[in-house]
Amino acid sequence: MSAPTLKVLSLGAGIQSTHLAQSPVVRRGDQWWLVTGSGSILATDPTFTGELDRFAAAMAAADQAITDLRSQQDPPTPHPGRQR
Repeated sequence: MSAPTLKVLSLGAGIQSTHLAQSPVVRRGDQWWLVTGSGSILATDPTFTGELDRFAAAMAAADQAITDLRSQQDPPTPHPGRQR
């Protein structure tokens, strides 16, 4: 088994990317990047990127579940005699 391949590249200004849960991991298209203040590293290890894919899918499912729960909640009932 060979060692993981990493490439150091700049993401460039103005390119849209999606951070994964407030981490230094960013997804651009179908690629995962590790971003630091001094540059970016393309992650190409299939085991690592597969785990990132699974984690991103789990986070998206959790976000959707929260959105669904919030939409099912009844609006707050006003209390008689209370005014703001």
